[in-house]
Amino acid sequence: MEKFQEVRDKAKRNIQIADHMLSVTYPLIKDPKLLLAIIENIFLAYTNSVAAILHYDLIFKRIPPFQDTFESKINIFKEKCVPRYSLDRNCILEIQDIKDIIVQHKKSPVEFKRGNKFIICYDNYKIKAISELDIKKYINKAKVFIDIIDNIVSQDEGLFRSD
Repeated sequence: MEKFQEVRDKAKRNIQIADHMLSVTYPLIKDPKLLLAIIENIFLAYTNSVAAILHYDLIFKRIPPFQDTFESKINIFKEKCVPRYSLDRNCILEIQDIKDIIVQHKKSPVEFKRGNKFIICYDNYKIKAISELDIKKYINKAKVFIDIIDNIVSQDEGLFRSD
């Protein structure tokens, strides 16, 4: 199995986990802190999808070798893959938004739950509220993105079978 197939499958698995956590686990537990774990799985699904298309393009020498860092991957994805495959540029903003939530959560001095929302307080007195509805939107957008990437990288999959 090629690297792009492995990370594509990981992306699918991550989004399934996020979806299951939101639709099954969250209604049982009702703890807004679980929303952060769901966001982390959505982020992993996005980053693995980006890695899948990058490794796919790398095989065909459409892109130069890249470092295994988020910044390196997202920059090459933005510069090379988005225009080549006519992808929606909003996906990059979505990925960055989710990454910012995770980073701010780790840096935040205060976080708490208010009703069904999880509130993250930033150092500059701004707050970010995360709700179940926000997470559903993130998951739906991620599913569409993963399907698009899957369709792209599956086109030449027959070339890589080792029967």
